Amino acid sequence: MQSVFNKLPPWLRWIFFRRLGNACGFLICASLLGYGFYLQFAMDLQPCPLCILQRLCLFGAGVMFLVAALHHPVKRWAAHLYGFLICVFALSGLSVASRHVWLQHTPESLRPACGPGLDFLLNTFGPLGSLQRILRGSGECGSVDWTFLGYSIPEWTLVWFVILTLYAAILSFRD
Repeated sequence: MQSVFNKLPPWLRWIFFRRLGNACGFLICASLLGYGFYLQFAMDLQPCPLCILQRLCLFGAGVMFLVAALHHPVKRWAAHLYGFLICVFALSGLSVASRHVWLQHTPESLRPACGPGLDFLLNTFGPLGSLQRILRGSGECGSVDWTFLGYSIPEWTLVWFVILTLYAAILSFRD
């Protein structure tokens, strides 16, 4: 695996150094969250409950990237532990984004009806009951309000969760 990294051009090798790579992963997560907040507050696109769950997973992965960058573990098992925790958050986000993309591609006549807001769900059903109802999705989760290059926000988020999962796994096995 070392020989693969040695074949990369020098200007690209630095993103695979563990500390700098984890800091880069944190910056990616922070940038994605920042753009999500820009879309929410500046462009007035209100996030649905599935979008909020994706943001929480992105936040968790970003925090773990930051902790791994600040701690900079020397032991291989610690690097694997950070990589595992980042992958748990990223794979959780990937599964939520997959569900969201599936809802968006479901015909409108087959989509579930719009549900209550997240605040109502949490106050009425508690965290676990709310999570169960959120993951079922609702009508507002199926609407596409924004696209870039023909892909919606959940589709782009899905791509980024795949990239972050692979990146965390590569960094954890890096010397």
